[in-house]
This record gives sequence, C-alpha cells and structure tokens, in this order.
Amino acid sequence: MSGLIKSIQDRDPAHPGIFEVIFSYPGFHAVGFHRAAHFLWGMKLKGLARFVSHVGRFFTGIEIHPGAQMGKNLFIDHGMGVVIGETAIIGDNVWMYHAVTLGGKGGADEPVKRHPTIEDDVILGSGAQVLGPIAIGKGSKVGANSVVTSDVPAGCTVVGNPARLIHCKESDQGKAYGLPRQLVDPVSEVIDGLLKDVKALKEQAGVKGEGDSEEEYRKHWKGSGI
Repeated sequence: MSGLIKSIQDRDPAHPGIFEVIFSYPGFHAVGFHRAAHFLWGMKLKGLARFVSHVGRFFTGIEIHPGAQMGKNLFIDHGMGVVIGETAIIGDNVWMYHAVTLGGKGGADEPVKRHPTIEDDVILGSGAQVLGPIAIGKGSKVGANSVVTSDVPAGCTVVGNPARLIHCKESDQGKAYGLPRQLVDPVSEVIDGLLKDVKALKEQAGVKGEGDSEEEYRKHWKGSGI
C-alpha cells in the first residue's frame, strides 16, 4: 500500500502527508477493503467477500464489487457515490472522482463481460457514467457528468451526454482533473457559429429584430411549442 500512498501524494494538488492519506482518504480505505474482498472472492468465499465489500461501502461511501479487477495505484479522489461493477477491469494509475459509475447497460442479451475496461492512466471526472463492456483507452480523459457507452481511443478526451470526442493526444497526464481548462462541446460550437452567421446575414439585409442570440432563440422555440 506504500506505493498507493506515494501515488496519491504525487497526484493530489493538496499534497497530503502520509498519515493524512492513511486516516482521512476514503479512496485509500476503499482500495484496502476491495483487496481483501477480491481475495475472498477468488477463494470462492463469495458471501464473505460481499460482506467485506458491504462494510467498505458503509465506511467509505464507495461501492466496489469484490469481483472487479483493479491494477496498481487507483486514486479515488473524494469518492462518495462511486460504483464499480463486478466485471469492471481497471488498469494502473487510474484517477477517478466522486459519483463515477462503471456499470452495465442491462438487457437480456448482455454478454458475460457487462462492465467497462479502464486502461492505464485514465482520468474519470466527477459524475461520469461509463456503461457497458466498452474500453476507455490508455491515457484518455472523461469529462464530468459525461455518459460514455462506446469505446474511447487512447489519449482522447470525451465530454457530454452522450459523450463526444473533443480532442486527442494532448499530453496533460498527471494534472488534477486532467481536462482542458475550457471544455468545448463541438455541437454547441457549431450552433454558436450558425447563430453568428444568421446575425451577420440579417445585418447585411438590414433586418432587425429578435432572434439574434441563443437565449432569444430558446425563448422563441419555447413559445412556439417546438
């Protein structure tokens, strides 16, 4: 566990001391509970494994199924509300924030592998929902409150619901949150460009009136029942 403590100290911008991590970081405690529960699960003591997992959830607010596979140095920052499903696989040096879900999508035809595979060095923003037997590639980043239901290539960043790719191969691993300071939704960017074009055309035609801003368009759409 010393390697995990050191990795938390290195990655957390608060730079906590050793005893601060040991006594005050629920993500650290959750990993410890999971290691014990996963060992019991592998020994076919599933009832006892589920009990240990339940105790860990009670003390940390983090629910990790004992069947989930976990690599080295998982840093669950804050952690409350995190849920990790039975067939989830997590690589090394993954960083996730509170309310992240690694879940299944449901359905009678679900394959045996129901939950995501999170490869090394991935960062999952708070509230991210990663669902189904998909893969989040090495070094990728998932924005806060994003809903991801398809594979994410290595080194890429996705945001939104449903999640959309915004860029790839930007090297900012190890930074808190690991996401650009200004997240740009490509759909909103296109809409904004169209609104500017409409405004410019109206000015050229000498037409004045409402509907030159996104807020005014929203009012118009709401009033028209569209």
